Amino acid sequence: MRNVAAIAAGVVIALLASTGYAESVSDKRGLTLEGAKRVLAATVAEAKRVNAPGGSIAVVDDGGNLLALERLDQTFAASANISIGKARTAALFKKPTKLFEDAIKGGRTPMIALSGDLQNFTPLQGGIPLEWEGKVVGAIGVSGAASAQQDEELAIVGAKLLDNMALAGMTNGHVSLPVTYIESQKVAASFTKGAVLVGEDENMMHAARNYMVHASHRDKPGVVEVHELDTDIVYVLKGSAQLITGGTPVGTKTIAPHEFRAPTVNGGETRNLVPGDVVIIPNGVPHWFKEVEAPFDYYVVKVR
Repeated sequence: MRNVAAIAAGVVIALLASTGYAESVSDKRGLTLEGAKRVLAATVAEAKRVNAPGGSIAVVDDGGNLLALERLDQTFAASANISIGKARTAALFKKPTKLFEDAIKGGRTPMIALSGDLQNFTPLQGGIPLEWEGKVVGAIGVSGAASAQQDEELAIVGAKLLDNMALAGMTNGHVSLPVTYIESQKVAASFTKGAVLVGEDENMMHAARNYMVHASHRDKPGVVEVHELDTDIVYVLKGSAQLITGGTPVGTKTIAPHEFRAPTVNGGETRNLVPGDVVIIPNGVPHWFKEVEAPFDYYVVKVR
């Protein structure tokens, strides 16, 4: 009987302890490394779109701890630390850093003393909190763009990405993007000269995608292409072409980050493509449409 009583008492204590724990501690969502990378990618894409002269972008969690950082070309050396300071300040105070800069400009100079009491307190415009379902889960800081105003505008783009991800829904760390529908007339028009159907505009939502869809058209041979990051999935619709894959490009030039071109290639494997054929070209593999029977139309899905 004593053993039964002891077990019963233990169960009661465990139940009370678990109840108290549930009431005292709330579930907390935090910004993941994947989420930080997506925010960073969206901001970098926007900086390139607006031709920002440089800058550093930092993403921190709600405790101000650094999760991701990127320093663009042509950026002054201190910008990285400043961007981290802006992000940390926005995260810890859960407010845009412009509020602190404006307050100091307005005469609240004692606030500067926080820079000695709080590590990396940076009351400069360009830090924006990151919110998820109404809760601050981190922050982004940008420094070194054309102006303080542009710093903040770029940071807002990154913050809006997280907002859009929350609106779209996120399950097990993956974004549920909306269904994309492109009517036949637009698809047909895109093939007349070749166009990107999905993924051309690197805005907040598209930055969450890892693919692009091209409606491609060729009337003549191209050059050797090497995509360092993108895998190309090709589906032929019309015409025919001789495709060479592999080999060693000759006279390679860099035309964009992770993108290379060459006028010819040594070696490689030759295939004659006709309608209905599918070719998957992994990233890093040279490929060249050496001969084309026009009009040559084909879909390309670029997966990164």
